Amino acid sequence: MSEIKVTIIDREGKSHELVGPTDMSMNIMELCKAYDLPVLGECGGMAMCATCQCYLESDVALPEQNDAELDMLDQAFFVKPNSRLGCQIHLDDSIDGIVLRLAPEAN
Repeated sequence: MSEIKVTIIDREGKSHELVGPTDMSMNIMELCKAYDLPVLGECGGMAMCATCQCYLESDVALPEQNDAELDMLDQAFFVKPNSRLGCQIHLDDSIDGIVLRLAPEAN
């Protein structure tokens, strides 16, 4: 089994070092939930709610955003140029060392 390291900065600014498997088809939203970080993921990873929005804070190259992700971010709060949906970032060796910051929750 191959594993990667992911750094998640929570909404209070605390850094969390997570280890995720690359052989289970997991995404960042699922990894955060597995570590009990405050990511809702209300739609279950379908890019339909933006409750897993995060900001890319490292130089890791991610795949282009698909239309569903772009459409959801177009409707979301607190969107920045580096916004991504955690459910659309899949765990694989290419993102080893990625640093992401959780976006504020929309109230």
